[in-house]
Amino acid sequence: MIQAIGLTSNPRKELPPAVDDVSFEAHAGRVTALLGAPGAGKTTALGLMLELQRGRGVTHFRGRPLHRIPHPSHEVGVLLGDVPGHPARTVRGHLRMLSAAAGVPVRRADEVLEAVGLVSLRDERLGTLSRGMDRRLGLACALLPDPHTLVLDEPARGLSIGESRWLYGMLRTYAAQGGTVLCTTADPKEAARIADRVVTLERGRLVADQEAADFSRTRLRPRVAVRSPHAARLSSLLAQEARAAQRSVEVAREGGNRLRVYGSTCADVGEIAFRHGIVVHQLADEVGDMGPGAGAPEPPAADGDAAESPADGSRQDPAAPPRQARPAAPPHPGAPAGEGSPAPGEAAAEETGPAPGRRSRRRARTRDTDAALPPPISVRPASRPLRPLRYEIRRATGVGTVFLVGAVVLAVSAMTAVLLARVGHTPQPRLLAAWPAEFPLPPAALGAGLLGALAFGDEFRHPALAADRGTVPRRLGLLTAKLLVSSALALVLAVLTVGCDAELLYLVYGREVVAIPADWLSLSAGWLGLVMGCACAGVLAAGVFRSTTAGLAVVVAVPLLVVPLVHEMTEGTSVRTPAPLSSRLRDGLPLRWPFGGEHHLEAALRLIAQPVGGALALSLAALLCAYLCTGLRSRVR
Repeated sequence: MIQAIGLTSNPRKELPPAVDDVSFEAHAGRVTALLGAPGAGKTTALGLMLELQRGRGVTHFRGRPLHRIPHPSHEVGVLLGDVPGHPARTVRGHLRMLSAAAGVPVRRADEVLEAVGLVSLRDERLGTLSRGMDRRLGLACALLPDPHTLVLDEPARGLSIGESRWLYGMLRTYAAQGGTVLCTTADPKEAARIADRVVTLERGRLVADQEAADFSRTRLRPRVAVRSPHAARLSSLLAQEARAAQRSVEVAREGGNRLRVYGSTCADVGEIAFRHGIVVHQLADEVGDMGPGAGAPEPPAADGDAAESPADGSRQDPAAPPRQARPAAPPHPGAPAGEGSPAPGEAAAEETGPAPGRRSRRRARTRDTDAALPPPISVRPASRPLRPLRYEIRRATGVGTVFLVGAVVLAVSAMTAVLLARVGHTPQPRLLAAWPAEFPLPPAALGAGLLGALAFGDEFRHPALAADRGTVPRRLGLLTAKLLVSSALALVLAVLTVGCDAELLYLVYGREVVAIPADWLSLSAGWLGLVMGCACAGVLAAGVFRSTTAGLAVVVAVPLLVVPLVHEMTEGTSVRTPAPLSSRLRDGLPLRWPFGGEHHLEAALRLIAQPVGGALALSLAALLCAYLCTGLRSRVR
């Protein structure tokens, strides 16, 4: 169950807080609706519950706050707004990536796709999905780790009647298996129809916390649905009759030939229409809100649809499909659904529900096959160090950006190398790397920096994971995975660049241009270190500044700004010795190690002694410290 206690958002400028001291409970095996007009604070309340916004109060999910749960995605499935993700990623690739992040088997992606009816669209891009398919994908993402609780923010907004019925059928089935469902809505009639309990917010404050039947009796009232080609004339006659009889009757025009009459009956409306010779095409009793303007506008009813008020006072929308009879609610909100009464919802009308504290491991026996949930995860695999690495590999290779950047870098490097060889006056190492003296970095280093910046930049531009909610691998584990994958991509790009340049130069100018130099080992180490260092700098900078552009700007700023500064510091003389630091590093170590290996350290020091190498090492150290500081600051908050 969910226990929200004293939720209060931080005050705004000269305005009261969006949510002020809100407390309520959502029990297992039941659907709880958080009702409120736009701006009432529903979304803010969900953000406070999920620790996505700052404020006061605490929310317990089965007795523990979210930050105390080792794997929050296994406890809470969330759908807030549209499905976040890269628009060029496929539906199946997106779910496989989330499977790696949640630590569930990769076959789980196909299982949830089948459950939500998206198997035929698994190769479609996220950017091409319709609103209804996007809602199905969002529910699939929430159900992927098999959580106990679902939290959804207006899941049926913008959906058709059929799509809304399917969605709420899935939520009913989920609650019938013992799960907890909390969803927001702005329509009182929809809340009375779909929920077992309705929590009402107005201007950020809790005004009611009621069972659905009590909510229908106190918040909703009867009305008469009328459809006539002379709706305007009938509206005037009804108002005249009400004034003459001194009765309180409200008539609401709902476009075209439809009327909603509050405070009257079908018999009275029909008698008035008959006396004045007005043709009536529809005349039916309904249960509506408290009158015109009291709630969110409802969609117009379909022609010929009619609904009557059930005996228990709950409301049935005239535009909604026929409902099965809802079983009686448990005698106590915390009592198990299987004790003395059936579990609520259409999906469990024939069987008792499980205890609210545990999820049933049986598939729901529903009459609607489209409302079948994916099979539960019986055994969850333990956390493994490769989980963040698998997620990052699937994220990087799931879109064509990596391959496009690599192809552009190879093409630009090859053309630059041919032009430099034709002009002449370029040393062979720079010729193979396609690095003109006028450029601060070669194309391969810039491409590696861009790939590194995209590793974190895409996380913030197209956020597929809520990092603040803890559904991704640990911050340092995710950073390590991104550094490893970006370094591996940079290594492959550096080798391919030199190979392609050498092959093209050999074909155009002959063998003498691509002769292997004597110091090829140190040159290769410096080249690989430069490209991989640019990739790591892009990863760290994008993670600190949360922007791909900022990450690439830092990579370019290293040779333009940091290198001159480092060169000035290392080449200058000190008071104690006239020899600069760079020359002392190039001379090697005065002490010899007892087991050898000092030549490797000397080679590393010579690389660092170069201006670019020293500036890159200094930049990486500063960016790593900044990234760790931002991580510690968010954890303290």
